Amino acid sequence: MHEVGIMQSALDAIRQQAVNHNATRVSRIVLRIGTLAGVDQEALRFAYEALTPGSLADGAVLEIETVPARAYCASCRTEFGAGRGFIFECPQCHAFSGEIRAGRELGIARLEFP
Repeated sequence: MHEVGIMQSALDAIRQQAVNHNATRVSRIVLRIGTLAGVDQEALRFAYEALTPGSLADGAVLEIETVPARAYCASCRTEFGAGRGFIFECPQCHAFSGEIRAGRELGIARLEFP
């Protein structure tokens, strides 16, 4: 379960941001995760619950914003919703594209300190 490592890295970054803002606690954590990022959100929430007790994030609200996958067709210059995979068919001109414009995000979108 690589979500534990992902959450540990996020908590390390959050700790550093708290130091930078002279905060001793965080009240809300908002993560942005793309549908193509390969992260199981339930496993990530489980890791969060396991890693936060006693930390500055203990009791903080965790929100996850899901970023849908979007691909781009260079043939007709259309951006379109994409499913899983590496090659996507444009719904306009039916050309194939491997250019992903969104959906791989994995990061901290916002933090709130009391």
